[in-house]
Amino acid sequence: MNGFKTMIATMALVVSPALALAQSAAPPSAVANPAAAQTAAPTGAPAPAIVTDATQGPAVAAVPGPVPPKGVGTDPVAPAIGQASANVPSSNDPAAAAIPQALPTPGIGLPDGRAGLQDQVTEVGQDAAWMHDIVLMPVITIITLFVLALLVWVVFRYRRAANPTPSRTSHNTWLEVFWTLAPVVILLIIAVPSIRLLAKQYSPPPADLTVKVIGNQWYWTYQYPDNGDFELVSNMLKEPGQVTGGQRARTDADGPRLLAVDERMVVPAGAVVKLIVTSADVIHSFAVPAFWTKMDAVPGRLNETWFKVDRPGVYYGQCSELCGARHAFMPIAVEVVTRPQFAAWIASKGGTMPGARGAANPDATSATSPATAAVPTPTADAAIAGRGAGGSDTPIDATVTAQPVAQAATANEGTQAK
Repeated sequence: MNGFKTMIATMALVVSPALALAQSAAPPSAVANPAAAQTAAPTGAPAPAIVTDATQGPAVAAVPGPVPPKGVGTDPVAPAIGQASANVPSSNDPAAAAIPQALPTPGIGLPDGRAGLQDQVTEVGQDAAWMHDIVLMPVITIITLFVLALLVWVVFRYRRAANPTPSRTSHNTWLEVFWTLAPVVILLIIAVPSIRLLAKQYSPPPADLTVKVIGNQWYWTYQYPDNGDFELVSNMLKEPGQVTGGQRARTDADGPRLLAVDERMVVPAGAVVKLIVTSADVIHSFAVPAFWTKMDAVPGRLNETWFKVDRPGVYYGQCSELCGARHAFMPIAVEVVTRPQFAAWIASKGGTMPGARGAANPDATSATSPATAAVPTPTADAAIAGRGAGGSDTPIDATVTAQPVAQAATANEGTQAK
């Protein structure tokens, strides 16, 4: 036993100096441990990247890369994706501070006690309102009054006191032709504009923006796959006497009671917006009356609808499918803004506008991921300046001499040097 203890002690004496020497010689790698570069950098400064250059030998620290946009990666200021931010712009975000929350317009986009349809703000909705007001309502009114008049005439004309001996007439050719052709003509009058409206409603133009709408018990989530694929969680705002803790209560600027939400779906004015509607649990229904939009959200199925609104403003809707105990408490709020305001809002949420993503990042997980610009090496800088290493005017091919750079603070949480 004493010999075994002696052998263990000898091995410890031999191995310990080697481990200590290895730890002191090799600095922590930001590639293997993304947090190492972040802890080494001061607060608010970008973490240094690691450059691997075959001509320079071991890895060395490179020029700090650009800071990722808010809402991406490890930015401590931006809220996490899916976290409700109560639709209040951050005080240290100039893009968010420049986006005022639109106020609801009385009588437009929200219920106001009228018995008819809401004012329509889409072309499809206006055509549908014309179909309802000019075609369907007159036809229904005429048919209803005609049938009522026939019933009243039959009741008084053929009652027993006025007609003790009933007629035994069983056929009338002209009457049978009339009541056969009249419904056919009525259906034709309804069918022509109705088919035209259905064709317009279910043949959408090319989309300018796609939003994925997901119904949950009992709230909505909105994803923007064209703008960095970030997600918003939209919950109904409670009344001032119902909030607890740090929750935000509804105000008149948010909208009517039971319709105001903490996160609105924001879309640009004049854009064709395609909605991909689905559900995470039970059947819901996404409905905004002012858009003439209503589409069921079915678990495991993707339904599609669209709208195009030219008038900026706020428009409200509700889930229109009985989905559980809190079905009445999952409202919808869509805010339509100008295109510059939409771009600023996207930036405040950590997203990107199509065509404005900067340089390609080989570590991006998808084409829509916010990419961090590559950091040029000194050799690449010389190529850009148009001079060689020896001071000659011969340009250097940056695609050959520039070495790939691994960023330590991208959204991928650590990368591999290519």
